[in-house]
This record gives sequence, C-alpha cells and structure tokens, in this order.
Amino acid sequence: MKERKNFRKFLLLWSGELISSIGGGLTSFGLGVYIFQLTGSAASMALVTLLGFLPTLLLSVPAGVLADRYDRRLLMMIGDGCSAIGILYILICMMNGGASLAQICIGVFVSSFFSALLEPSFRATITDLLTKEEYSKASGLVSLAGSARYLFSPVIAGFLLTVSDIRLLLIIDICTFFLTVAGAAVVRKGIGSRAAEKKEAFLQSMRGGWQVLCSNRGVLILVAVSSGITLFMGMFQILAEPLILSFADAKTLGVAETVCACGMLVSGILLGVKGLKGHYVRILGLALATAGLFMSGFGLFENMIPICVFGFLFFAMLPLGNNCLDYLIRTNIPDDAQGRAWGLIGFLSQIGYVVAYALSGTAADALGGISGRGVCGGAALVIVIAGICLAVTAASVLFSGSIRKLEQ
Repeated sequence: MKERKNFRKFLLLWSGELISSIGGGLTSFGLGVYIFQLTGSAASMALVTLLGFLPTLLLSVPAGVLADRYDRRLLMMIGDGCSAIGILYILICMMNGGASLAQICIGVFVSSFFSALLEPSFRATITDLLTKEEYSKASGLVSLAGSARYLFSPVIAGFLLTVSDIRLLLIIDICTFFLTVAGAAVVRKGIGSRAAEKKEAFLQSMRGGWQVLCSNRGVLILVAVSSGITLFMGMFQILAEPLILSFADAKTLGVAETVCACGMLVSGILLGVKGLKGHYVRILGLALATAGLFMSGFGLFENMIPICVFGFLFFAMLPLGNNCLDYLIRTNIPDDAQGRAWGLIGFLSQIGYVVAYALSGTAADALGGISGRGVCGGAALVIVIAGICLAVTAASVLFSGSIRKLEQ
C-alpha cells in the first residue's frame, strides 16, 4: 500500500515536470524563431542556448550536494519558482518594444541559474519514493515528460505564433511554474521534509560524490562515453531548427518537430508501461548507434518528408538509451549519495553540450559560407558528420567489460 502511494506521489511530481516541460518548450521554440528572424545566424541561436545551459552545468555539482544535505522537495520548489524570474524579464523587455539578443541571453541565464537546483533533487527524489523494480518505469515516464517540449510544444507554439506573438508563449510558460511548485509542495507535505545534514563540509561532500564515481570504473567510463554522446547530440539539437527554418516557416517547423518527437512518445509510453527487463548494455549501445545513423539521414535532405521520417526514428531511440543509462548508473550508486552523484554525473556527462553549443553554430555558418549553400548547407553537413560520430561512440559501449559488469 505504501509503495502504491509513493508511486502516486511520483506521478504528481512527474505531472508537474510534464507541464513545466511543455511551457519551457514554448519559450525555447519561440525564442529560437525570434532570434533566427532577428539575426539570421545559427551562431546566435547557439549562443543563447549555451548561456542558458552553462548555469545548469556549472551548478549541477553543488546542487547535487545540496540535494543530499537539505530538503529535496523544497529545493525543487525554489528552483522552479525562481526560474520564472528570467522569463519574466524577457517578457518585460518584449512588452517595451522588443528584446535584444543581449537581453534574451540575460533572461535565459537567470532562469537556468535557478533551474539548476531542480534536476539533482528531482532524480534523487525518485530514489526516495520508488523501489528498484519501479526505476525503469519511472525512467520511461521521465523521458516522456522531457520529450513533451519537442512533442507538444512546437506544434502549439507554431500555431500560437500565427495568431499572436512570442509574448503569449512567455506568459504561458510563466504560468506553468506555479503548477510545478504546487505539486512539489503537496509531495513534500505528504512525505515530510529532510533535516539539514551538517556532518561534513560542503567541499568534502562534493569530493565524496567524486569518490563514489571513482570507486566504480564502469560508471566512470559510462559517464565519459555519455559526454561524447552529448557532444554530437548537442550539435543536432542546435542545428535542426536553423536547417528547417532556412527553407520553411515557423508553423512548418512546429509540425516537423512534433512529428519527429512522436518517436519519443511511442517508445516512452512503451517503456512507461512495460519497462526493460534486462540486456541494458546491449540495448544502450545499439539504440544510440542506430540513433546516430538516423541523425545523419536527417541532414541529407531538404525535404520535409524524409526529415520527419529520420527525425521520428532518431527520437524513438533516445528513451531506450536514456532508460538504460539511468538504470545502470542508479543501481550502482549508494542511496545516500544519489544527490551529489547525480549532480557530478550531470556535470561530466553534459560537458559535451557546452562544446557543441560553442562550436556547432559557428561551424555551420562557416561551412555554409564556404560551400555557398548558406546556413542550410552548413547545418546539414555538421549534422551528418555528428551522426556518424555518435554511432561510432555508442557502439564502443558494447565492447567495454567494465560497463557490462554494471548490469551484474
């Protein structure tokens, strides 16, 4: 009975994250279109994404330590609630005649700063609430919530932009923050708060997270491989939108992103209902290697039909890979170190995104200029190369004995 109640509490938290993800997707889509129309540059879009991502990366380790020392649900409430400040700043700038690129960067940075508190606490709360047998289902549902920003948000945003402007998208996103905070408050009241732990110094807690990773060679190798994977996936994330916007409008982009993200919906639902029962390492390697090949296919065409087909197949592989990564790491980390470990894992595995965001936009603009095909041609070439590299990196997982031991 207690396990059933805890799973319902997880579903409440998950529902809040689903709604928040949709709201965040509206803002992300709207800002992407706005910036591309303002500058016509993939590098400008990449800059905004980089500045929005850096706080999450740099603060993930201390946020993980906080998740182990203080009340995780309270940290989630603070992170979600205060992250609305950055979006509100952008909205105010928009209402005063339009936001500049610098103002958008500031707002996104502030919002991301507070959001950094959320992720380690949310992942550690899953461990607090659920049994080991429920991890796979939970991971599938979490992947589904994450995919909502690609599944529902683009088509909604594309439609809303035909009848209004980006300010409406920002208002909706701000409203979703309150729903997420309310859900975390209800769960916090139901399971109680965690007393602050003062047994060790803050920096010592951070070192403890590193020691947990170093004590398991397989986890450390898997995190290193994950960093390479995020590098190539980050390039795709940055360049898919300018690739399509170079020959289509915002509404078409919204429909295309939704169709592609339906792949995550299908596999996410299957994982949420059934979960995986084994062969995690094999599924991880094959799913992400196949995703890399589909990514390359995405960049080969300037036609919406093959783009949507390859995009759908690419996104269908991601929940499988994320599910396996989550299970292999979660089951090899002590419960009392989950927060600081996930914070450190998030930092190390997502360094690849920083490199991708810093280089991919500039590379696409440069290659487009050299080839004479503009942003479209440059973005397509970078996506094809990144897809091949992703496939090779993911396949290497299958040959690592240390990673295979994690499943045992």
